[in-house]
Amino acid sequence: MNKPGKNTITVYEHESIGTSGRYAGKLTSDQLKVLQDFSGEGGVPYFTLINNGVKFCEFVGVLQVGQLTIEVLPKVDKGSEGNKENWRRILIDMLKKVGTFEVSSSSETNLKIKRNSILDLYIESFLVQVEKLLHQGLIKKYRKIEANSTALKGKIVFTKHITKNIIHSERFFVKYTVYDHTHTLNKLLYKTLNLIRSINTSPVLQSKVCTLLLNFPEMPDIKASEALFTNMVFDRKSEPYRQAMLISRLLLLNYHPDINSGRNHVLALMFDMNLLWEKFVYVSLRKHFKGGKVEQQFSKPYWKLGQARAVSLKPDVVLIKNETRYVLDTKWKLPNNNKPGNSDLQQMYAYTKYFDSDHTLLCYPGNEDSFVKGYFYNEGKKEDISYPCSVMRISFDPSESIGKWQERIHSKINQGLDKTK
Repeated sequence: MNKPGKNTITVYEHESIGTSGRYAGKLTSDQLKVLQDFSGEGGVPYFTLINNGVKFCEFVGVLQVGQLTIEVLPKVDKGSEGNKENWRRILIDMLKKVGTFEVSSSSETNLKIKRNSILDLYIESFLVQVEKLLHQGLIKKYRKIEANSTALKGKIVFTKHITKNIIHSERFFVKYTVYDHTHTLNKLLYKTLNLIRSINTSPVLQSKVCTLLLNFPEMPDIKASEALFTNMVFDRKSEPYRQAMLISRLLLLNYHPDINSGRNHVLALMFDMNLLWEKFVYVSLRKHFKGGKVEQQFSKPYWKLGQARAVSLKPDVVLIKNETRYVLDTKWKLPNNNKPGNSDLQQMYAYTKYFDSDHTLLCYPGNEDSFVKGYFYNEGKKEDISYPCSVMRISFDPSESIGKWQERIHSKINQGLDKTK
């Protein structure tokens, strides 16, 4: 695996970068100013502003600031940093396992691009999908057009024809239907290709995107919004577009252009490690858990005020083994002194009561395995063994494969369930 280029800063979560040499990564004053402007008055979830720098939190991934790529990697515990190449691979593999994106392993580009860049992998995956769509043939759709024309086709819109053509008898304001490539899906593909051409720093990928643009029919611009992607419906013909649209959504909605100079854009492909760890544990158990049942994640409303929408509880994983019901809650970081925080325990108590859990477990990653059995107090008087809540940690060697970690997660959780008896 190649090392990051000179325009890349690689740090771990909760580390800081800034203009001072005492930080984990060095920024120029201009780059810091871009990040400060990006944060704005309300802040962003990815980092907090500190003196002459920024401090990252539990979000990992890539921030691109102009030509600078800031890579934020996970780590399971203090002192677990190890080899950054291993953690970069782990993050990419975790994203793959939870279905965040797919990367073709057979493309020629895969052999040439920097394997350490999450952004490059997303871009490559999108280009591979577009290449497939072009090879298969972009789909066409019907669309209606109203326009002034010198030829009479379709229907004349008399009100507009009279208004616009009172002195132009050679024209007709008509309404007609065409069947072509100009529709929302292809417009978004075209917009994303042009975005990639402007932000990409890989020469190999730049050559590929330029080739695709030459073969792609020119499209009018389209405004990308959350609602546009949320309301998108795929049918039999458009289903092959789904994966490309997932990446298009990620790139277009997380791109923040610099409206002043046009050079210091910000692209944020950042992922909450708590959510990623939750999904990773869930898919690992779904794959390996054979001695019982992994229930699909569901939520229950538990509080409502007036006509407002009810607030719901949603456990991370519910396991059924030997007619015993376990609620598993995952947390990426173990608090200080290896003790769960009050908010975590209060949440687990609610899970225990509301989901009829026979045993509730808090699950953390760590440098070593551990299992500590605990109980909730009954009205503050004594321990009540009918409300058990245990804490477990699952170790991981960053040099191991992601598949080995999935097997370990299943094995240790299964052993933990047996220890609750």
